[in-house]
Amino acid sequence: MTDTDWSSGSWTNEPERVERDGDVLLVTAREGSDAWRVTSYGFVHDDEHALLAPMAPGTAVEVAFVLDFSAQFDQAGVFLRVDAETWMKAGIEHSDGADSLGAVVTRGMSDWSLSPVSDWTGRTVTVRASRSGDAVTIRARVDDGDWRLVRVAPLDPAATVTAGPFCCAPTRAGLTVRFVSWRSVPADASLHPEH
Repeated sequence: MTDTDWSSGSWTNEPERVERDGDVLLVTAREGSDAWRVTSYGFVHDDEHALLAPMAPGTAVEVAFVLDFSAQFDQAGVFLRVDAETWMKAGIEHSDGADSLGAVVTRGMSDWSLSPVSDWTGRTVTVRASRSGDAVTIRARVDDGDWRLVRVAPLDPAATVTAGPFCCAPTRAGLTVRFVSWRSVPADASLHPEH
């Protein structure tokens, strides 16, 4: 496990404000920021705040943050980018009054999946994106709990990928996300745990 220094990444779009509090990074999102392509809504948003660094095959990136959302579509987690039309985001999104664990996978057009995690509010959430072979496997957990499988998505093994923490605030000003860690770890050994 290797901690990634906050200064080693580059922002896709500059946040409203970025502050250091010891090892913690406080990121305040710009109102209206989001990442989405076309599906169902008909618009393209590519003004997310993602702090990205190169992600090699056979590695995983883990991002941890404190879950404290209140407005529609507040979101944070991990972002993987190949290009403007090929990317993934996974983490927590506040949708229709509930915090939910989910992912958006975009290959020209975005898709979206969510599952409520109301008991995670106020706790530390860690999201892991693991790159192995022709896939990215997304897992998440709260505090030191068990990892939960979120998504398995295809990814070209030869693709040049950048990855790291992200946040967005599509509907309001003033969302500040407290990111507590950004790490590089070995890719998951298998899709399912040994029994």
